Amino acid sequence: MVDFIASPERLIFGAILGFAVLLFLIIKVKIQPFVAIMSSALIIGLACGMPFKMITSTLAQGVGTTLETIAILIGLGSMFGAILQVSGGVEVIASTLLDKFGEEKAPWALGITGLVVGMPVFFDSGLLILIPVAFGIARRTGKSIFHYSIPLLAGLAIGHAFVPPTPGPVLVAEMLGVELSYVIILGIVVGIPAMIIAGPIFGRIAGNKFICPVPHSFLENEKKMEEKKIENRKLPSFGLVVSIILLPLFLIIFNTISGLVPALRTLEPILEFLGTPVIALLLSTICGMYFLGIRGGFSIKDITEIMQDSLQSCGNIILLISGGGMLRFVLQNSGIGIVLGNFVGGLPLPLVLVAFLVAAAVRISVGSATVSMTMAAGIMASMPMVRDLSQLQLATLVIAVASGATAFSHVNDSGFWLSKSLFEVDEKTNLSTWTVMETLVGIVGIVGATIVWFIVS
Repeated sequence: MVDFIASPERLIFGAILGFAVLLFLIIKVKIQPFVAIMSSALIIGLACGMPFKMITSTLAQGVGTTLETIAILIGLGSMFGAILQVSGGVEVIASTLLDKFGEEKAPWALGITGLVVGMPVFFDSGLLILIPVAFGIARRTGKSIFHYSIPLLAGLAIGHAFVPPTPGPVLVAEMLGVELSYVIILGIVVGIPAMIIAGPIFGRIAGNKFICPVPHSFLENEKKMEEKKIENRKLPSFGLVVSIILLPLFLIIFNTISGLVPALRTLEPILEFLGTPVIALLLSTICGMYFLGIRGGFSIKDITEIMQDSLQSCGNIILLISGGGMLRFVLQNSGIGIVLGNFVGGLPLPLVLVAFLVAAAVRISVGSATVSMTMAAGIMASMPMVRDLSQLQLATLVIAVASGATAFSHVNDSGFWLSKSLFEVDEKTNLSTWTVMETLVGIVGIVGATIVWFIVS
């Protein structure tokens, strides 16, 4: 990478200009989002004075790094989700949840499910696996998808950012020198009210305000199910469907604990291989093909056609996410995230609020939650006063960083574009639903962390 140094004033000007152009192109001009995102990334790089060679290499880095594994996960997740739908698996889960919890309590069940699943699994993987369930319930009840998708998203976001063993909180805990047990306990304590407020409560509000039908791609898969319906074919059992959905989750969990449990130490290489998200999801997809597809009465040709059709919508999703990666790395490599983080870090506030604001500043400028947590943790760890804090105080800083890195998701976050594509909504609606949900998670998280901070300080 070419050496590059620019003044903070020029970096901030470049960021403001780039974001203004991006929002104008998307919201007012309504240009194709990927073109708008890439144009914004170029404008920011040029306005900041980045060398031409550095701009092009940064764009390539953004695409390559962002799509390194997520492109495969999106493809496998789409195919697995299609099999789950056409086999009747989603219908079985939706019916069971509605029977057990009732229509009113289904959002709570989805929120809890997302929270549990989000702990060991990457957010994108969990979303791609579970979102058909939320859509299936929305189809059955006739309500807006936000009634059910928002609680699921909130649970996944909290499990991913607040509770180890996901990489974000683990990395922050290591950099700040806090034991994971404190982070796990505090993450769950703070995460539960955050899930309730940002999930079922806000989901009801968003669902009543934004009447969004079940996405066309989901209905198309259901239509194919009816077209390929086999006479007297039985729906799969609830236990079988849940087992296949949970297979990658358990494989990833065993991968995490294999190095901690002496009895599993000899199996660690195998479990590490099987617990790699891409391998785990591939195995789950193969199991779905056989147990839900072939044993469900579908031919190999039918399954192939179903999986092939499911990939048609992946191109747009992958393109949008790659655009978000370009924008993120231009902001990151230009130094904008560090400038904003250092500015907020110098404010005369309690450390727990400083940690939140530093992470939020980086989140707004860079986009990626994991990158925001990493950069904010590095800034906080460099402060001398942090070394004198207790373990519980340090744990509150971890939650504060996670809260700031979750809030304010917008157009430079790949999760924003992934949710928009899955929901098939416009950018304005996604800002009013996804962005608000993420921000509520962050606000409730920092409120909880601040309360604990003052109690233990």
